[in-house]
Amino acid sequence: MNCRHDEPKVMDEEMLQQAIVEQGPRGQAGEIAKKEGIQYEEVLQLRLDFRNILKIYHLWHFTSLTKLQLDNNFIEKIEGLENLSNLVWLDLSFNNIDVIEGLDSLVNLQDLSLFNNRISVIENLDSLQNLHILSVGNNAVAQLDNVLYLRKFKHLRTLNLAGNPICDDESYKIFVAAYLPDLVYLDYRLLDEQTREAAFAKYQYPVEEMQLNELQEQQAMEAQKISNEELQLHKDAFVEFLNGPQLFASMFAEDPDAENLALLPGLEELLEAPFTFKSKMEALCVQIFDAGLTQHARRTAEVESFFSCFHEAVADNQRKAAQIAADFENSRRQKTVEMQQITDAELLEAHITSCREQADQLSETLMSLELQLVDQLEDIFKDFERNISDMAGGFIEYVQGIYPLSNKTKQKCFYFKVMCRDLENQHHERQLEIALATLDKVLKNELEEEIPDDLAMLLVDKDTVSNAVSASHDTHLQKIDNREDELLTRVNSWMGGLLKSIHNDEVKRNRKRISEIQNYISFVKEELEASSEHN
Repeated sequence: MNCRHDEPKVMDEEMLQQAIVEQGPRGQAGEIAKKEGIQYEEVLQLRLDFRNILKIYHLWHFTSLTKLQLDNNFIEKIEGLENLSNLVWLDLSFNNIDVIEGLDSLVNLQDLSLFNNRISVIENLDSLQNLHILSVGNNAVAQLDNVLYLRKFKHLRTLNLAGNPICDDESYKIFVAAYLPDLVYLDYRLLDEQTREAAFAKYQYPVEEMQLNELQEQQAMEAQKISNEELQLHKDAFVEFLNGPQLFASMFAEDPDAENLALLPGLEELLEAPFTFKSKMEALCVQIFDAGLTQHARRTAEVESFFSCFHEAVADNQRKAAQIAADFENSRRQKTVEMQQITDAELLEAHITSCREQADQLSETLMSLELQLVDQLEDIFKDFERNISDMAGGFIEYVQGIYPLSNKTKQKCFYFKVMCRDLENQHHERQLEIALATLDKVLKNELEEEIPDDLAMLLVDKDTVSNAVSASHDTHLQKIDNREDELLTRVNSWMGGLLKSIHNDEVKRNRKRISEIQNYISFVKEELEASSEHN
């Protein structure tokens, strides 16, 4: 570690401004930059080396930064880099870092130096898939397994691990060459063919086995990704887990009496037989699922069409306003030159008065144009609100037609004569009938098969068995009601949230535009006053 005797410091605004001034343009350009103020968002490169920095801080405004130099400081933890997603080059060498962390958002990083720190494990770099150059030399990396972690970086061509305990392993060089076949430079030297041939000879079979495992893992990840994307689509359509027997299964999974009642003679056949409770319930759920996906596609198309029309109207209005403002600005500059040549006070005042009137006319024109846009967008929004409300309402009616919560919300079923709740009622009646018939046989000792103990506890008397069947029925109905409640609530919540968001965004846009117009007109008039006083 290099010798630094000054006291450690926390990065602050003063340090950052000083660095920007020191590294900024010189001469007249530098003076102009100072006068106009430092815009952190426009800084592309920043050097903060040898400044005794202990803690990375205050960098969140440097969103355009592509190169950051933080070497030769006292930094112990990588942090505060979350907003620097445009970084391509980062130097954190010669610090006191123990753990690689805090780099997840640096998805464009290509060159990373962590040379001369205290790192023992190469980790937490998964999001840096564009990494070309990595230097972790002069650290405490001791295990060859760290090299295996680097296989996921397909663009890595230069690696420096020199000065780590790992280099003391006699197999180090050929191990790296074998498991990182695309690497070009290792520890500042070109990997020659002789080394690659030796690596292939020694590690051919374990490398091939690892490649096979990686391929299987990749396929599993891709399959999981597809599954997750499908599930997200189903959630966006509000019909997740309705494309099969999931609802039916959940009704019985959360029913404490279901397992015992399932032991009733003949009940299993009642549930599993074709065209009975289970199959019909599943069919209805699948119909809702299919309708949900169809409605989601229509809603998505409607939303995209709305925003397309919305942005097109705004862009067209902005083009008209920009042309009007540009014409005025050209005229204003020409008149400013003319005013500088006028010596007669009265003539100058008349000229300035005319310019003020033109500025007021410009303000009126731009405000009128903005008002036209507001009216146009309001009409577009009303059409969209009506269309999206009709779509959501139609889907809700369709669902309630199949899947009514209660008698008071029950709507006409357009495609099905039997609905989820009706199916459960029918099942309940048949289950109660079987239970009471079984009880009667038990009491008369007419039952030929032996009754399991768990079922025998229910078949004590009519009240006990009736209560168990009724409790099971209530559980099933509640599950049906809750699922529909959830679906309808989410449909309405999505629609309300979308419309509110669009309205709020438009209010913000309108206020911003009015403020821009007012600020520009104020600027023009201030310039006129300044010209008048100067003359």
